[in-house]
Amino acid sequence: MKKVIDAILFAAESHAGQFRKDGITPYINHPLEVMHLLIHTGEINDPEILIAAVLHDVVEDTNITIQEITDRFGEKVAKIVLELTDDKSLTKEERKMQQLISAIQLSESAKHIRISDKICNVYDILYAPPGDWGLERRKDYIVWANAVVGKIRGSNEKLEIRFDELIIEGNNF
Repeated sequence: MKKVIDAILFAAESHAGQFRKDGITPYINHPLEVMHLLIHTGEINDPEILIAAVLHDVVEDTNITIQEITDRFGEKVAKIVLELTDDKSLTKEERKMQQLISAIQLSESAKHIRISDKICNVYDILYAPPGDWGLERRKDYIVWANAVVGKIRGSNEKLEIRFDELIIEGNNF
């Protein structure tokens, strides 16, 4: 439990000053929500998966390196985080395509986190969308997220059910 708390504090410090795309929500809420979903919906309690969940965007969105994650939280956590880290040197479209291509190759741990991440993102698109995202862009994101989750189905039925509920809600807007 101590390492999970350490990871939460590390993520909070790393994401300090960042906000979600709505421009209002502190960024740290997102990895905390991903971890919360894993615990309460996915019934996952493996500390290394929870640590990787709260750190899943740290390398991608801050100046923290994968080596720092390895040094502080171990190789298993770092490997999971690396699996979930988009290559920011690629265009947004290339990153989205890469997520689709690599989804099936994710470890089971990374699949759980990816589904939880998509649940949180789709929820935000539905209920706290970025102000500059029109309806078409929101729908496109939901279609893409559904395609990514479709590649990794069978890893956690409860998370998948929650994701599907949001997809149904999204079909109604």
